[in-house]
Amino acid sequence: MKLSLLAATLACVSLAAFADEADVKKAVEAKLGKVEKIVKAPMAGVWEVTIDGQIFYADDKATYLIFGNLLDMKTGRNITAERQFNALPLELAVKQVRGSGKNVMATFEDPNCGYCKKLAKDLLTLKDVTVYTFLLPVLGDDSYDKSKAIWCAPDKAKAWVDWMTAGKAPPAAPAKCNTAGLDKSAQLGGKLRINGTPAIFFASGERVGGYIPAAEIEKRFNPTGG
Repeated sequence: MKLSLLAATLACVSLAAFADEADVKKAVEAKLGKVEKIVKAPMAGVWEVTIDGQIFYADDKATYLIFGNLLDMKTGRNITAERQFNALPLELAVKQVRGSGKNVMATFEDPNCGYCKKLAKDLLTLKDVTVYTFLLPVLGDDSYDKSKAIWCAPDKAKAWVDWMTAGKAPPAAPAKCNTAGLDKSAQLGGKLRINGTPAIFFASGERVGGYIPAAEIEKRFNPTGG
């Protein structure tokens, strides 16, 4: 009886020592601002906290906050990077699908970026790929105007590919076109701290700043070479 009572007492003490979700959220917000999402991390005693598009980790006592990548030691997976990729608002992107579309990647591109145009031509050679392109007009007013025209085109993917690979400009955007999605795409680039285009994200979580050729992209899709 005494052992049972002691065990129950220790359990209560242990539970009391930890903060619940609301407490962790409150503690983090007091330091860093509004928490967009908070869930249990795959590591015991740790919470995954999303703030302004960035992932942080907080301990159960809401005492420490970690900013960095959480890796799975058994598989080598970058869990943090995968979560960030899966959290991308793909509805804001121009979507291209070729073949089965089984290999997924996302890009952030400016319509006047020379290396983005080179990347666009390379992407046409890939098979079984889904490409989500977020328009990120960072090179001036003309870039925004072209992005707006592409965003407002009846077929965004065709308008994007025609311009980037063949220099065929889409018609100017109609005055009534809703550009809220385009503006959100640009804001997302800022949250992800993208300072140049192209920026490439793979479903594995890998992020590449700058242009890489099609052969290098294929390697990311098939790292074992099998």
